[in-house]
Amino acid sequence: MEKPQVPFIKGRLNSFGYALKGIGSAFRSELNLRWHALSTVLVMGAGFYAGLSIIEWVCLFFAIGLVWMAELFNTALEVVVDLVSPEAHPLAGKAKDIAAGAVLVASITAALVGLLIFIPYLAYFLEKRP
Repeated sequence: MEKPQVPFIKGRLNSFGYALKGIGSAFRSELNLRWHALSTVLVMGAGFYAGLSIIEWVCLFFAIGLVWMAELFNTALEVVVDLVSPEAHPLAGKAKDIAAGAVLVASITAALVGLLIFIPYLAYFLEKRP
């Protein structure tokens, strides 16, 4: 028997709902994602305070999105690895380590973008202080 077709718009809305459910699940279960959320809030607050340009905001959004995306992929991979290999296995560990390395690369990249953007504002702020 064929599965009934879901109308196009309802199907897309369902997809967004599943994605948001996944982000919420990762947020509740992953301490690192909560740290990324705190960092996001702090960086955005600093950006509003500094009065960043549109290009600077675009760079920050891409950097923040890169880190969140890497962390979500890492979390998904860890869940799948735990499902298919509940007992310790060297390849399972290697897969998890590589995914964690991707998060580290994304985080370092984002930190460098943040430094390149905020150091001139910080220098200006420190020069103008009495």
